[in-house]
Amino acid sequence: MTAQIGVTGLAVMGANLARNLARNGFTVALHNRSVEKTDALLAKHGDEGNFVRTESLQELVDSLEKPRRVLIMVKAGAPVDAVIEQLEPLLEPGDIVIDAGNSHYEDTRRREAALAKKDLHFVGIGVSGGEEGALNGPSIMPGGSKESYAALGPLLEKISAHVDGKPCCAWIGTDGAGHFVKMVHNGIEYADMQVIGEAYDLLRSGAGIEPAEQSRIFAEWNKGDLASFLIEITSEVLGHVDAATGKPFVDVVVDAAGQKGTGRWTVISALELGSPVSGIAESVFARALSSQAAQREEAQGLLAGNELDVQVPETFVEDVRQALYASKLVSYAQGLDMLTAAAAEYGWDLKLDEIASLWRGGCIIRAELLKEITKAYAAADKPANLLFAPAFSKAIADVLPAWRRVVATAVQLGIPTPVFSSSLAYYDGLRRKRLPAAVIQGQRDLFGAHTYKRVDRDGTFHTLWGEDKSEVEAVDTH
Repeated sequence: MTAQIGVTGLAVMGANLARNLARNGFTVALHNRSVEKTDALLAKHGDEGNFVRTESLQELVDSLEKPRRVLIMVKAGAPVDAVIEQLEPLLEPGDIVIDAGNSHYEDTRRREAALAKKDLHFVGIGVSGGEEGALNGPSIMPGGSKESYAALGPLLEKISAHVDGKPCCAWIGTDGAGHFVKMVHNGIEYADMQVIGEAYDLLRSGAGIEPAEQSRIFAEWNKGDLASFLIEITSEVLGHVDAATGKPFVDVVVDAAGQKGTGRWTVISALELGSPVSGIAESVFARALSSQAAQREEAQGLLAGNELDVQVPETFVEDVRQALYASKLVSYAQGLDMLTAAAAEYGWDLKLDEIASLWRGGCIIRAELLKEITKAYAAADKPANLLFAPAFSKAIADVLPAWRRVVATAVQLGIPTPVFSSSLAYYDGLRRKRLPAAVIQGQRDLFGAHTYKRVDRDGTFHTLWGEDKSEVEAVDTH
């Protein structure tokens, strides 16, 4: 039997992708470092399609049709390099090595360049949707060469999620583009999750609404413009009751959020690109703060709150809904703007309408508003920033009063809302005619002679601060 694709690394994600491929009619060669996992998969799911059992990478490679497609599903980092090192001597020019894990895009760029010298294709694929998505249809974001996608794309498109009959999979761009887009997807996911958490906290701490009632509120929100996977599962989480104590599930869970690194990577990359993803950054920092248990406990006995005794308005629940919509929209805007910056930096031709469309199904941030985001970037007059698209600029104008009320109320009540607040600050920063950066430029010129530009004439200037404060034209050093 000749397999159309091989999968090495049969932990849950690898096993589920292999099963998805087999269910969709492809013959899949299976390999795992310990053959017990291969046999366990075959024993439990071998009737789902055509599988080829192999015990070594040589057997895996020998079982594949040409060009060979080998999908690696092992832990990101050194383990991926180790598998590539073992595979490379077994392959022939034109064969395709695929990394579908959460690898850093710079590693993907390095690996692609190294294998290209040996006439091998390396494809970094972003896969979103977790274990369920891997099995039943994820959002798939492949990078690599167009030539490799011609051989690989039909398989990936068939196993991906489909929305309105279209696959949530398309070629993203060369080298590390696929993993970069997946990284930014995860950054948006961090911000989305945090801002939903802030909405919960506002309704609980500000309005006294218990989790069971909030579950009903979120379920209702999921019927409108907030409709999304994350709003849907938040309703389920808030409605869940702990069997052991009878308390709301959220009250027995330690309030320290974990992270695996992709959100942090997004922020680091954004800093390097000079792309202001403040909402995403605040969501990463919020997780870090939540995990500082000892400091938080000490702070409760030391730091004053002096919260104001304010009554939340009758419109508070609706205000929070509107502020949540605006803040979520900013998260998408910041992530997509970061993709624009990366495209310019790395020479990728990223199609934002296509990327938004890929996120409509299968992935964690799938949401109703992605339909409008896709339309905005598919228009002939593409917006320089998502918030500039007419549909969204009007939507935010409509909810802006509520957004400001919510942030102001949160500050008065001492409820931390880092993403609500920073997203509003980002919005106001975009629209302000003058920002305080002029003061910063003056400071930089005084202490470091970093120069500045003027609003009334061209050129770069420096003030002789330590002398007579006269101005001289200077070389622009920034």
